[in-house]
Amino acid sequence: MENIYRFPLKMHVGAPDIPVVKINQEVKRGQCIAEPNGLGAKIHTSVSGKVKIITRTEIEICAYENQSSDFLKIKECKDICESVYEAGVVGAGGAGFPTHIKLKTQIPKGYIIANCIECEPALHHNIEMIEGKPELVIKGIRYAMKATGAKKAYVAIKAKNVKAIDSLEKCISDETDIKLSKLKDQYPMGEERAIIHEIFDKWLKPTQLPLDADCVVLNAETLANITRAIEERKPVIDKDITVIGKLKTGIKPNILLNVPVGTNVKSLIEKCGGIDGEYGEIIIGGPYTGKSENIEDAIVTKISGGAIVTIPLPEYKGPLGLLVCACGANEDRLRDIAAKMKSNVVAVTKCKNVVEVKGANKCETPGDCPGQASGILYLKGQGAKRILISNCSDCSNTVMCCAPKLGLAVYHHTDHVFRTVNHTLTRRLSGLK
Repeated sequence: MENIYRFPLKMHVGAPDIPVVKINQEVKRGQCIAEPNGLGAKIHTSVSGKVKIITRTEIEICAYENQSSDFLKIKECKDICESVYEAGVVGAGGAGFPTHIKLKTQIPKGYIIANCIECEPALHHNIEMIEGKPELVIKGIRYAMKATGAKKAYVAIKAKNVKAIDSLEKCISDETDIKLSKLKDQYPMGEERAIIHEIFDKWLKPTQLPLDADCVVLNAETLANITRAIEERKPVIDKDITVIGKLKTGIKPNILLNVPVGTNVKSLIEKCGGIDGEYGEIIIGGPYTGKSENIEDAIVTKISGGAIVTIPLPEYKGPLGLLVCACGANEDRLRDIAAKMKSNVVAVTKCKNVVEVKGANKCETPGDCPGQASGILYLKGQGAKRILISNCSDCSNTVMCCAPKLGLAVYHHTDHVFRTVNHTLTRRLSGLK
């Protein structure tokens, strides 16, 4: 049986890459197989083998039976940005923005912010990496500071991650220009503008970027990849991932470090024990922003975070209203869930805090939200008997302050995920303010 690895030509913000290999060509692990077409990042094969198929969207490589952890190194580079570009480093937290572009920014009076929040519940691989190898993150911060000219840095991390904090503090015990910022356990605390607000008590507008606050924000795994690119000349060919959910081995998280990009998710689930009976969805990513994918099609990319096997979704065949939030599922995802619940969608509205920016929903103040009474009243007026929401922790609290009083039962789009892993449901949550 052939062992196929698939490499999407778009694992980043920007246009799909252009293949630089041909069908039947032999390739070695670490070799560049596609280059940017404008904004983008290089793609390298994570396995040695032979190119089998090239389409408009991906490259398939048939891996040789015997594989090595060795890799072809990127070329020796003259500076940090060039090394990061050659290695194909992108935002590993899910955004996929090409990191070399961020590092070209000059902020001599600004800050590097290491986003070590691991915002999505159920995902644990960032924290595991930080606990075991904090130096990868701290060195990455140092390289980012050197590239951008930033004189100071913050490490943003949830206060509950005591072991990871201890590891980081040992790495920076003698340093004064890198500080830890311990934040509360709230979704979406890992959103860039939410982090900047918590550290500097300043809200950026939805149209603004961290650069408007003289900040460059980089995910923990992205920083580790910067370190590897510079010190090992290693391209981004491996990804850390959490596999969790309705598995035969139980609901504990399976943390897999350095999984080859292009690996099919089905094989990882089987490695972690396999699916335990009937299931609902395979979610790639986190509970809030992940997407449901077919188990036969899902693969590990540079921006994959989790593979979550859920229990079956509940059924509700009555009239359902949808409340869309910028911090969670979009309307398409809510409609997907509603269809799987066999519900009849009668109305859709947006969270009071949503602002549309270039066709995308953005939250005005992520994690610090206004009341939702007007939206709930609208959905009820349109005939909804129950509502499905995708709000953040704080917004969900405001929904629960009014919807039950109006006789509306509330589903959250993360419910079936959190029930699977015995996590507190997004409802009335304490300690948010």
